[in-house]
Amino acid sequence: MTTFSRRLREARKSRGFSQERLGIEAGIEPATASARMSQYEKGVHHPGESIVKQIAAVLNLPVSYFYCEDDDTAHLLQCFHLLKGKDRKDVIDLVERLAFQN
Repeated sequence: MTTFSRRLREARKSRGFSQERLGIEAGIEPATASARMSQYEKGVHHPGESIVKQIAAVLNLPVSYFYCEDDDTAHLLQCFHLLKGKDRKDVIDLVERLAFQN
């Protein structure tokens, strides 16, 4: 199982989507949505960039979340994606202070 396929399965299940529903909402033809999502989750096939973007939008996740090998980084991306405006800047400022403090 690839990092992408593992993260896809976890994200889909955590949001209560069936493979078919996620595929359809991501713009995949209804007749093949379930089978294609299953293949993506098993790592048999990898979706193209446009489908990954659509899946990420449906699940309200950044595309980069699906490719992070480190779980902590993926979780931070997930949380950061939900923030807006000043909250994002505040998080960046905090992380920079923590990362570069002497």
